[in-house]
Amino acid sequence: MIEAITQNLQKGVDLLKNITNAQYSDRSVAPYQSSIGCHMRHVLDVFSCFFNGLDKNHVDFSVRERNECAETQTEAGITYFKSIITNLEKISPQDFDKKIQVTDNLGLGNETVTYTIGAVLMQMQSHAIHHYATIGYLVHQLNITLPKNSFGYNPTTPNKVNA
Repeated sequence: MIEAITQNLQKGVDLLKNITNAQYSDRSVAPYQSSIGCHMRHVLDVFSCFFNGLDKNHVDFSVRERNECAETQTEAGITYFKSIITNLEKISPQDFDKKIQVTDNLGLGNETVTYTIGAVLMQMQSHAIHHYATIGYLVHQLNITLPKNSFGYNPTTPNKVNA
């Protein structure tokens, strides 16, 4: 599981190594005027919430860093990715069944439920892929070439391009 998530996050690093700060922070694409950096930072903030709460056995996804530098500067984004990947590599498969409390705001206030670490990791991976798909749309609209054709595709997507 950790290897799959790390490989997916590495695709983000690869993209950031191949675009400029101007492309990374461009908010010109309708309808949401969000940037590649905005989505990347959000994905990483979710992972950061996980690591910030792991020692306390309580992850709160409603308390995010929202690091503006990681949203506008590719080097800061790459550094953020690398710190998340480093923390992921410290998780042992034996920890996947450990139970933790997870809090998030679903629109009507915070809710807290019990998850396993493995379930949270799977949810964060799915969330990252979802945002990568949106980034893929932005990349297309901005005429940027993706370094990997598989960027933003869920592994279960039929007929996906392997890269």
